[in-house]
Amino acid sequence: MFAVFESGGKQHRVAEGDVVRLERLPGGVGDGIAFNRVLIVGEQDAVAVGSPYVEGACVHAEVVGQGRHRKVRVVKFKRRKNYLRRAGHRQHYTEVRIKGIEQASA
Repeated sequence: MFAVFESGGKQHRVAEGDVVRLERLPGGVGDGIAFNRVLIVGEQDAVAVGSPYVEGACVHAEVVGQGRHRKVRVVKFKRRKNYLRRAGHRQHYTEVRIKGIEQASA
C-alpha cells in the first residue's frame, strides 16, 4: 500500500517502512506523528484520489531524527563592479519512518 501526503508545502510518496526527510516538524525522537492531508491512497489497482484530500485517510509515522542538510553555498557576483557576496544556508529537517497507512472504510 502506498500514499501521497502533503507536509511542509511538498508532496511525498511513501509506503510502510519508508524513511523520509521532511521540513522541520515539532517533536523529539520516538514521538508519533499523524499526517491527515493525504492526497492519494492506493494498493495495486485500487487507488483512491482525493479532491483535494482523501476523507478518513491518515499516514502514521515515528520521528527517527532531527538534523540539518548539507550547506548550500550562495554567491552573488557582478564582474567589473567590485561586487561579490557569499552566503551559506543549512535547512533543518525531520526524519520520519512510516509506521502505517490508514484508509477509511467505504
